[in-house]
Amino acid sequence: MKVVVADKISDRGVHLLKEQPGWNIVLATKDTLNAEIADADALIVRSATKVTAELLDRAKKLRAVGRAGVGVDNIDLDEATKRGVLVMSTPGGNAISVAEHTFALLLALARQVPRLDKAIHEGRWEKSSAAGTEVRGKTLGLIGLGRIGSEVAVRAEAFDMRVLAYDPYISEAAAHEISVELVPLEKLLAESDFVSLHTALSPATQNLINAATIQKMKKGARVINTARGELIDEAALADALRSGKFAGAALDVFMEEPPTNSPLVGLPNVIATPHVAGSTAEAQEEVGTQVAVQIKDYLAEGIIRNAVNLPALSADQYRRVRPYLELAERLGSLVSQAAASRPARIRIRYAGEVAEVGTHLLRSAILAGVLNVVLDEKVNVVNAPAVEETRRREHGFPNTLEVSALPEKTGAAPGFTVEGTVLHDGSPRVLQIEGIPLEALLEGTILYLRNRDEPGVIGQIGSTLGKLGVNIATFALGRRDAQRGADAISLVRVDGEVSASILGPIRAIPAVTEAKLLHLG
Repeated sequence: MKVVVADKISDRGVHLLKEQPGWNIVLATKDTLNAEIADADALIVRSATKVTAELLDRAKKLRAVGRAGVGVDNIDLDEATKRGVLVMSTPGGNAISVAEHTFALLLALARQVPRLDKAIHEGRWEKSSAAGTEVRGKTLGLIGLGRIGSEVAVRAEAFDMRVLAYDPYISEAAAHEISVELVPLEKLLAESDFVSLHTALSPATQNLINAATIQKMKKGARVINTARGELIDEAALADALRSGKFAGAALDVFMEEPPTNSPLVGLPNVIATPHVAGSTAEAQEEVGTQVAVQIKDYLAEGIIRNAVNLPALSADQYRRVRPYLELAERLGSLVSQAAASRPARIRIRYAGEVAEVGTHLLRSAILAGVLNVVLDEKVNVVNAPAVEETRRREHGFPNTLEVSALPEKTGAAPGFTVEGTVLHDGSPRVLQIEGIPLEALLEGTILYLRNRDEPGVIGQIGSTLGKLGVNIATFALGRRDAQRGADAISLVRVDGEVSASILGPIRAIPAVTEAKLLHLG
C-alpha cells in the first residue's frame, strides 16, 4: 500500500503506518503532491490541503481519504463518493482543545483581556476603564451540541452559567444529561448573553448569523466562533459591532483565511486567533494517531470507522456483516454475468443475521458486483446506489442472501435468481441457482452450464475441457428433478487463464443448452 500524508500529523501516526510491512508512506509537499497521488491507495490531510475534483482525477488508485480533524469542507465529498473513495474524519480527537479555546475566548471577551494586556505593554494603566462582566448567571447559547458543544456546556456549568442549545439532531434526554435546555433557534438568540457556534457547515447553516438573525439577539451580546468562518456573514457582524448592537466577538475562523480582506480585522471589540482552537500538542497527537489507525485498518482489513460518505456501523455490526460483503458482491456479479439480459431491477432477500445489520452496505456491495460487469468505472460500496426492494425470507440455512435480476416488464427476458451463504470458514458459497440446489465456492473463473440431465454429460464436459488443455478445480452439479431430461446447472471452477474460445466446443455437446464463463475474483 502507498499512503500519502499531505499535511503534518503526529510522528506517532506516521510511525504506526510505517510499521506495516511493505507499505510505502510518503510525506508529500505542496510541490510533490500531484505526482505522488497518482498511484496512492490513501491520502491523509488536515485543513490545509484541498482535495478537489482535479486532485482526485490524478488519483487513479485512491481508495480512502483520512481527515485529521472534524470538518471535511476541504474535501469535495460529491466527487470522492462518485469515484468510490471513502472519506473518514476523526471526530472527538480535538474536542477538549476546541472547547477549552472556546472558553478562553469567552472569558477574554467578558474581561477585555487582550485590550488591557495591550495597554500595559504600551505603558498605559487603564484600570478605570476596565469594567468587564461576570459570566456567572449569564446565559450561554450553543448552536450545535455535538462533542465540542457538549464539552463547552460542561465547562459553562462549572462557571454557573445557564446553557441553552439549538441542535435538531440531539435528543432532549441527551441534552438533559449535561444540564442543557434544548430550545428553538429564535429563543436561543433572544435570550443568550453569549452565543457560541459549534455546528458543521452546510447550505442550511451557511451565514446562519446574518443581519436578520442579529436583529433577534440581545443588545450587548457577544459571539464566539471556533467552528467555521462561513457560519457568519462577516459584513453584518462588523456592522453590529460598530453600532454597539454587540459588545464583542471572538473568532478563531474566518470566511477567508488568512482574513486579509475581512471587515472584522482591526475592530477594537474583536478578538481573533488564527484557526488554532484544535492546535494543542495533545489534540494533534490524538487526531494524527486516530486518522493513521483508521487508514491502516481500512486498507489492511476493510474496517470502516467515522466515514462521512457511508452510513455508520458500530464495530460489532461491522464484524458481523463483513463476511457477507464479499458474498454480496460475488452474487451480484454472478447474476449480472449469467442472466439472459441486463437486469432492470434487483431484488434482495435476507434471512437470519444478515437481515439484522448492515443491509445498506450489502445492497451497495450487490449492486457493485452487478455494475462492475458492465461499467468501465469501478463501483464499490461507497458509490453504488441503493437497489429497488428488500425483504426478509427464511431458508434451511440460518443466514442467507438471495439476489434476483428482474426484467423491466412482463414478456421481456426472464429474470435470474441466485442464493448464497457464508460458511464457518468465511468462504462465500452459492446454495442454489434458479431454484436448483447446488453448492459451490464463488471464486475465480467458473464455467456456468445449463444442460438436460442425460447420461454421460459430465464425462463429455470433462473430456472436452481436457482436450482443450483446461484443468477442472471443482465441479458442482444440481438438477431440478430426479428424472432424465430434467433441467440441470453446473458450476465448473477451472484453473488459470481460460479463453472464451472454449465455449464453442462446450456448446457443441448435444445436451448443453447454455455455456458462459464467469469471473468472480
